[in-house]
Amino acid sequence: MRLLADQVRVRVPATSANLGPGFDALGVALGLHDELVVRAVASPGVSVSVTGEGAGQVPDDERHLVVQAVRLALDHVGAPQAGLVLECRNAIPHGRGLGSSAAAVVAGIAAARGLISEPEALDDATVLALATQMEGHPDNAAPAVLGGATVAWTSSAGAVRAAALAVHADLVPVVMVPPTHLSTTAARGVLPEQVPHRDAAAQAGRAALLVEALGRRPELLLDATEDRLHQEYRRRVMPDSLALVDALRARGVAAVVSGAGPTVLALARLLPDEGAAGPGGARTDADAAIAEAFGGVLGGWTIRALPVDAAGVQVDAGGRPIG
Repeated sequence: MRLLADQVRVRVPATSANLGPGFDALGVALGLHDELVVRAVASPGVSVSVTGEGAGQVPDDERHLVVQAVRLALDHVGAPQAGLVLECRNAIPHGRGLGSSAAAVVAGIAAARGLISEPEALDDATVLALATQMEGHPDNAAPAVLGGATVAWTSSAGAVRAAALAVHADLVPVVMVPPTHLSTTAARGVLPEQVPHRDAAAQAGRAALLVEALGRRPELLLDATEDRLHQEYRRRVMPDSLALVDALRARGVAAVVSGAGPTVLALARLLPDEGAAGPGGARTDADAAIAEAFGGVLGGWTIRALPVDAAGVQVDAGGRPIG
């Protein structure tokens, strides 16, 4: 395998995993993107520049997640390593449960696909497998690769798989992003090793119902997003987020913790284009409840209605540097 292109541009979406009951399995790609340019150069070493989210905070050397992912993918296909120049323009918040690390990993592997002479060696299934190897679970990586809503799993033979799920045209994800960060490690650290059988049984039923609600019957989303497996256990590390989830669900909104949090995700429905637009520009059936829950005081929270990103990661070999 050889390097064919010396420059590639990648666009990768934010993602929200779990969606309530679909723990480590369900996810959706959102219309919020990181963009990056990777250049392979003859001189050794790495140069990383970052604007936007993570600027001045993420590593600017071989430890950068995109660089690690490029290296892993090139090794996987037997392509030579090269010096790398990486330009990142990041819009996905870090440490907020919107898949920033999965986006970086998927972007790096996809960048390697754009650089090599036989890109089919890094097809979507391989990108997902390598991303899961780095991430530990496929729930964010799958929608980042495929776009839309996905369900991901690991087969009994250890193969990582994902399938696309239907998404109703009226579905509008609304993200409520707090000013605080929370690491995935901290969020996972409070989860118990075992849960009651009745909770596990209820969770399985809700996850199955969520697939139907996402694609065909969004009026069922409130019931379908009920969770008994992880959110309540995380209350002590994100009390404000869970209080907001409680307040919104009490008002009929299908609100959940986005991924490992602390962002809150509302799966709202688009309303006819009448009157004032809600947060982010789209008018949804959750707008009034969100406004009431916040009481006019955002306290550093950012509210955005985002479209579902149907495309997933996009690669343009020979893309121009970000200006």
